[in-house]
Amino acid sequence: MQRIMSDYAYGPEPRKSCFWGVSTIAADQMPPARGSVRTEYAVIGAGFTGLNAALKLAQAGHAVAVFEAESPGWGASARNGGFCCLGGTKLPFKMIAKRHGQQGLLDWCATEIAAIEQVRGFLDRTGTDADTHSKGETILAHTPAAMRGLRHEQAELETAYGFKTELIEREELAGHGMRGRFFGGLTMPNGFGLNPRKYSDGLARACLAAGVTIHGLSPILSVKRDQGGFALQTPEASVQADKVIFATNGYSSEDVPGWMRSRYMPLQSNVLVTRPLKPDEIRAGWSSDQMAYTHQTFLHYFRLMPNGQFLFGMRGGLTSSPQSDVALHRRTRKQFEQAFPAWAHVESPYNWNGVLAFSLKGAPYVGPIPELPGAFVGFAYHGNGVAMGSYAGALLGDIAQGKEPDRLYPALLRDVPGRFPLGRHRRMLMAPGYAYAALTGK
Repeated sequence: MQRIMSDYAYGPEPRKSCFWGVSTIAADQMPPARGSVRTEYAVIGAGFTGLNAALKLAQAGHAVAVFEAESPGWGASARNGGFCCLGGTKLPFKMIAKRHGQQGLLDWCATEIAAIEQVRGFLDRTGTDADTHSKGETILAHTPAAMRGLRHEQAELETAYGFKTELIEREELAGHGMRGRFFGGLTMPNGFGLNPRKYSDGLARACLAAGVTIHGLSPILSVKRDQGGFALQTPEASVQADKVIFATNGYSSEDVPGWMRSRYMPLQSNVLVTRPLKPDEIRAGWSSDQMAYTHQTFLHYFRLMPNGQFLFGMRGGLTSSPQSDVALHRRTRKQFEQAFPAWAHVESPYNWNGVLAFSLKGAPYVGPIPELPGAFVGFAYHGNGVAMGSYAGALLGDIAQGKEPDRLYPALLRDVPGRFPLGRHRRMLMAPGYAYAALTGK
């Protein structure tokens, strides 16, 4: 595999202090692939996209084998902040409408809501307890200008999504349990927080129960067309498959398949979790169970979890190494203390990072791989993969069967993304914007 970040980024160190822990699925239920393996569908990646695709296919009666380099959820799926929320694109509504018309925009917004409900439906049907909380999500203004932007944005959001929002003035935040250095907020009714490890493991268990074979510690090293199907190679197995689904998102490589080269931009996000907060500390800081985020380049996202620990995350980081991790952790901690000065004394023993993916078109792609018949891919959820990555997987389950999807498949998801310039050095394209955001706080 040809990956564009350092080997360190794909190793165990960045997630060593992850609060969510490792998969609870027994290793003997996910043996490495060995020898000769034959399957109808090969799914590469056991995250939210891959597991949802595998489950959909297995429930339709197909033979499915999932190949995972580590264990289910090891990548971004079980190391994110646990926000099942609206999102998936960085495009403003006007740009989506310009590309696909007003109906295309409405279809996309309806898809965002449907993605949240898909996850909720899975948890309810299977009885998976994922420590859910929050009635929707609140956007917080980190500057007075940001609050003016939320006032302007409110009507646009309500029109596009078809729901009512609640604007919270600065002086009202404390009454909502939202103490901190913020200038107001806007609450949307859709979305909830969850434990992504419990959701990921719930998906893996559902797949196993449906007859899916999951091969852990089985990275796919190469994929080639072969006799009308595909020949895949792992360190210990040769795999024959009729069709292939690629679901590796930010942990993709440039050559598995080669079509992915430069079509994704891997970016880092860092998360910390505090020790359990005391009741008086909660009252002095953030006492709401609402999940929230700020509108800025180095986006901050945070929530008080049901167990009384506080999660705080921040985007940023262009390099991955022991030294850059220390710097990223320090920067995240500094931002946490600036946002919640009442908690400057509160320890944060959990601190980790992971990789998400952007696309050049600014939105996910879910569909067939051009010029590679029988191969399909879903990626680039722009930091909102809990809901949209799950939805993409279920879509792929239908598309790979040649079926009309049983859910919305908006034009925005169908657009084939182009390639970023600079090849393997393309992450440097982000440097000027990151530097500007660091200087201005925007």
